[in-house]
Amino acid sequence: MRYLSLTLMLLVLLALPAVAPAAPPAADEEGFTPLFDGKSFDGWEGNLDAFRIEDGAIVGGSLTERVPRNEFLTAKKEYADFELRLKFRLLGKGANAGVQIRSRRVPEGHEMIGYQADLGDGWWGCLYDESRRRRVLAGPAREERDKPIRRNDFNDYRIRCEGRRIQLWINGQQTVDYTEPDESIEQTGLIGLQIHGGPPTEAWYKDIRIKEL
Repeated sequence: MRYLSLTLMLLVLLALPAVAPAAPPAADEEGFTPLFDGKSFDGWEGNLDAFRIEDGAIVGGSLTERVPRNEFLTAKKEYADFELRLKFRLLGKGANAGVQIRSRRVPEGHEMIGYQADLGDGWWGCLYDESRRRRVLAGPAREERDKPIRRNDFNDYRIRCEGRRIQLWINGQQTVDYTEPDESIEQTGLIGLQIHGGPPTEAWYKDIRIKEL
């Protein structure tokens, strides 16, 4: 009888549907507010000949003609400590772009000066110092930089600035954890979206949201 009961229990267990493993929890979005409404440039400023809105995204550059120079579209409000989340996509051979943080516009010019969360082949996920030290401050080993990228598709960028510490993630993979050693460098400023001058290319940015810390 005992063996019969065990056999029946085994048959019942085999007949039950398989239970799928629980999905990982979605990233906590509490406290985030949209920085871009998906349909207008309200709250943003820059050369609108270089940027347009398409399919709910800010698009810099063109796939039909060269991008004549670096261009930046900036949020009007300044931020110090914050977490910024967005989706990006680069199109075209040699595409290069980035997200400026704690930055300023160069007076009487089209450039920006400050930290950049970099984008583009050889630069993905690096922290670059635009127009200031003009070098990579931190980032993955060169052979590792392309690995988290979904080419020609949208990718997630997470940028966190708190105190003198800057952290970057692409598609959930951390690429930078940098603490600024130079206490003379400002830790507040503008957020900007770049399209780099060069061959016909486009930089797409959407789902831009921010949480002040």
